[in-house]
Amino acid sequence: MSSPRASGVLLHPTSFPGRYGMGDLGLEAYQFIDFLAASGQQYWQVLPLGPTGYGNSPYMCYSALAGNPLLISLELLQDSGFLVDGDLWHVPEFSGDRVEFEKVIAYKMPLFHKACNAFKEKASGVQRTKFAGFCESKAYWLDDYAIFMALKEAHSGASWYQWEPELVTRSQAALEQWGERLNSEITFHKFLQFAFFSQWSQLKQYAGDRDIQIIGDIPIYVAHDSADVWANPENFCLNKETYELDMAAGVPPDYFSATGQLWGNPVYNWEHLQQTNFKWWVQRFEAMLDYVDVIRIDHFRGFESFWVVELDPEVAPEDRTAEKGEWVKAPGKDFFETLREKLGKLPILAEDLGVMTPEVEDLRDTFDFPGMRILQFAFGSDPGNPFLPFNYPRNCVVYTGTHDNDTTVGWYESREEWEHEAILRFFGQISPEGIHWDLIRLAFSSVSNLAIIPLQDFFGLGTPARMNYPGKPSGNWEWRYWGGLITPELAERIKSLTHTFGRICQPKGTQE
Repeated sequence: MSSPRASGVLLHPTSFPGRYGMGDLGLEAYQFIDFLAASGQQYWQVLPLGPTGYGNSPYMCYSALAGNPLLISLELLQDSGFLVDGDLWHVPEFSGDRVEFEKVIAYKMPLFHKACNAFKEKASGVQRTKFAGFCESKAYWLDDYAIFMALKEAHSGASWYQWEPELVTRSQAALEQWGERLNSEITFHKFLQFAFFSQWSQLKQYAGDRDIQIIGDIPIYVAHDSADVWANPENFCLNKETYELDMAAGVPPDYFSATGQLWGNPVYNWEHLQQTNFKWWVQRFEAMLDYVDVIRIDHFRGFESFWVVELDPEVAPEDRTAEKGEWVKAPGKDFFETLREKLGKLPILAEDLGVMTPEVEDLRDTFDFPGMRILQFAFGSDPGNPFLPFNYPRNCVVYTGTHDNDTTVGWYESREEWEHEAILRFFGQISPEGIHWDLIRLAFSSVSNLAIIPLQDFFGLGTPARMNYPGKPSGNWEWRYWGGLITPELAERIKSLTHTFGRICQPKGTQE
């Protein structure tokens, strides 16, 4: 996916400001896109948009294909006629710079139920037709997801492999019986998905009209407790009797963790997937390309080989680590060839961080996927460091840092003296503008075709604005920005830098 020289911003929608406790797809999202356009940016990168579960991680969702209902804008529901003015008068006092997930859920869900009931009672013929069309076109994943969520609620949040045996094994008779019993709840979850995708599609169209493409994130793994695994257990390596995990995915010790990362996701039964011509995976990519323009594959190397850790039943889950595992081969080349045959040239970015091998690099390069370069990893070793800009290929994406890194200001402040010395040897001196602008300028000036900067770095924020701490089970994904931080002056400054280094967005049909 070689691309013209361009740049963009990394920001998850939950981080938008607003009065409802969490970023959503309403006015602030449109204002952010206006900011991107005014800044000359061509890309907006988001994290996975699915419905999050325990820990609120967008990388551990109840579905790989559904949208997160918490992102639905209450004000847009009101504009559609499904909420009234009085419904939004009494808003709790939410934090302005953190997402209080449980508090947001407690506030929004009753309003979603009210909106769904209003839709049932007074939706227009056009709205009903659109809803029916949505349910039909998405039935291949929506039906399983809606009944999964309804069943999960009926079982007080218990994981699906703890339900009655006939539901665990998806007995047709049991599904029909429960489907009738939970009909209203199933319709509710379908309505939420209809609302999410309607709002997201309008936002994506608004971005496209302003020459801004959206980069979506597809985690290689899905959550064990998800509609994906419940509906398709044959695609995963599960205990054949209990459907629980005897082995789990992760990575060995690396930059982020001395004991590795044990993610707790099931690994794939690639032999079965290959026999089905990768049908499940192809559908997943097709669905993603319905609502994003470019896909970043998280943990790309897992398509070449993946780290498997056997789970010792004698060790408590919280004490398990990923140190004792093994690499297992995956049929990545066959998969991407199949995907290309089905979908054509693939707009894919490869997250190729961590321990890479020549085989992984060959898989990436065979399909012309840009890899990633992180400037925070560039200093403190020798000139052969692949994260130093003079070692970049053009077909890559450079970041100051990602959602897994500290902000650039926080990163610099936490460096040891010898690392500061290495950074100073590279820059000569830190500019009065601050280390964040030095790294932004370095990213923009590099030969990399694409430069993506987390919004926190444009603001020059410190560690409290960090999005995620890998391996930390709670307190992540909460950062929000104050609306006053986005200003015309900042947009003009970014636009000037973008223009200086040849990354400026040109209106359609024009040339510089």
